[in-house]
Amino acid sequence: MQITQCLHTAILVSDLEKAEHFYSQVLGLAKIERILKYPGIWYQVGEYQIHLMVDSSIQPTLQNAEKWGRNPHIALNVTDLDAAKTQLLAHHCPIQTSASGRTALFTQDPDGNIIEISQVQASTAVYPDRMQIT
Repeated sequence: MQITQCLHTAILVSDLEKAEHFYSQVLGLAKIERILKYPGIWYQVGEYQIHLMVDSSIQPTLQNAEKWGRNPHIALNVTDLDAAKTQLLAHHCPIQTSASGRTALFTQDPDGNIIEISQVQASTAVYPDRMQIT
């Protein structure tokens, strides 16, 4: 098997209206047409998609409340981390800076799903000892 691309991440949300506000208004992601009938919203981020799927029974659980990056999360790149932080704070979103010292912060959507926001240049090593974004 040779995997060539990551296509999407599915995120469970309990309240589609609150989730849509967070992902559309706070994060500014672009919605795209969905081809499935169950309740949800799809977003396009470059060649990647985020699929919100409604499950009203989900319970927010942080396995590591002290270090949000050590929980399941999705990581997004921004052009200006300070502007992203200002936007998140303006919407009263919780924020935690990366414990690793990287230029990154973590926030939570209304259901407690962790979102990592980083500022990484295309030619900069994200994890110098493991991989490079090209």
